[in-house]
Amino acid sequence: MQARRTLLIQSLKAIDLILLGIALAAAVAFSYSSSANISFSQFLSIRVKIENIIFVCGMAILWHGIFSFFQIYESRRLSTLKSECLDLLKAVTVSTFVFVTAAVLFRVDIIEPWFVLVLWGGGLSLVLGSRLCLRFILRQARLNGRNIRNILIVGTNPRAVQFALDIQAKPELGYHLVGFLDEPWDGINTFQRTGFSIVTDFENFQSFLRCFIIDEVMIALPIKSYYEQAAQIVAQCEEQGVLIRVLGNMFSPKFAHERVEHFEKHSLLTLQPGALGDHAFVFKRIIDILVSLPLLVFLLPFFAIIGSLIKLSSKGPALFVQERIGRNKRKFRLYKFRTMVPDAEKMLENLIHLNEVEGAAFKIEDDPRLTTLGRWLRKTSIDELPQLWNVLKGDMSLVGPRPLPVRDFEEFKEDWHRRRFSVPPGLTCLWQVNGRSRLSFEKWMELDMQYIDQWTLWLDLKILLKTIPVVLRGTGAA
Repeated sequence: MQARRTLLIQSLKAIDLILLGIALAAAVAFSYSSSANISFSQFLSIRVKIENIIFVCGMAILWHGIFSFFQIYESRRLSTLKSECLDLLKAVTVSTFVFVTAAVLFRVDIIEPWFVLVLWGGGLSLVLGSRLCLRFILRQARLNGRNIRNILIVGTNPRAVQFALDIQAKPELGYHLVGFLDEPWDGINTFQRTGFSIVTDFENFQSFLRCFIIDEVMIALPIKSYYEQAAQIVAQCEEQGVLIRVLGNMFSPKFAHERVEHFEKHSLLTLQPGALGDHAFVFKRIIDILVSLPLLVFLLPFFAIIGSLIKLSSKGPALFVQERIGRNKRKFRLYKFRTMVPDAEKMLENLIHLNEVEGAAFKIEDDPRLTTLGRWLRKTSIDELPQLWNVLKGDMSLVGPRPLPVRDFEEFKEDWHRRRFSVPPGLTCLWQVNGRSRLSFEKWMELDMQYIDQWTLWLDLKILLKTIPVVLRGTGAA
């Protein structure tokens, strides 16, 4: 069984490299078809050089490492098609990004916009197609009684029974339930009515493993009450080389996502708040840099004009710098174009009674501290553009809950509001595109939680696209 699995993994690795090579060749061919009137031999003499070939071979090794990093070659028997497709999307996207970045840095003369698009789209399509074919082949084999794994479930509680029902409902997973392991307990009569059977107990488990074909053991015991028994099962399975799984959801978190990490000899059950895991943060950071850096360069002349107008229209600096609360409640210096009179912060205490927003926020529709130019800058949201520097530095992201001043943070009364600090603050967010200042503070916080719990790259893109018309109309700006 293990030898066949090793062969399958090595074959997949080879197939992936071949498919990515085909996508690369297609990208080169497409570049030739869209190039000027030169012969194919001339095109090859320009593009196919020894240094380019060495570069591509080096990238092939790096691609393999990236695919392994995203656990593309781990067992996918229990994972969904959606999960595998998302992991492949991440792996191919990062591989393409690294390839293009390295090509630019090493001045490899093969990169054009269409080349990148064909390489990414072709590579993704071919690799996804190979996995769909593999899933179809494995599904048919398992439905016909091949590639079957015998599984024994330890425990007879409702969670264990539900897991058994779930795997039996999906024969394409290729699991055969041998039975359950347990001792008599108060709820055993309820279990017996399910139709499942207990095939062994803790005392006889070791000899049971010796005599019967068991590929996997699923431990579904309440660990706190049965720690010694669970540890004994693990030791006996490990001794005989049997794969062990432990049924999760120990704490049944409402929002956090569970994952297992390893440090030295320690296994760590990690509860990640929200939908943004480590890989997601990496992707967000890459996109933030790719967007903010060119925008800052492009907007520098515009920044100089706005800064000059601010200096000419009122006393004080062109930029307003204030401490804000960032991810995990770390403070950072936020940059905006100044829209208020220089002593606006000193005037705040005398205006608190005019606050029009409930909760830990301060907003006045006709704030007397605003300058004439400042009102226009706020209405158009131009005052927020210097925060692209915060995005480039990593203090903020393009999309995320808006960063709050320290004063507002100190006014928080509900703990669930503080969950908004589990992600980087952003230039725009769901609140920004759903009414902004017209919304109550409570609704604002609810939208932030919705973003955190439902985050996807597609959601970020939708928010960015929706922000453009909102800014142009000045909807809800304060």
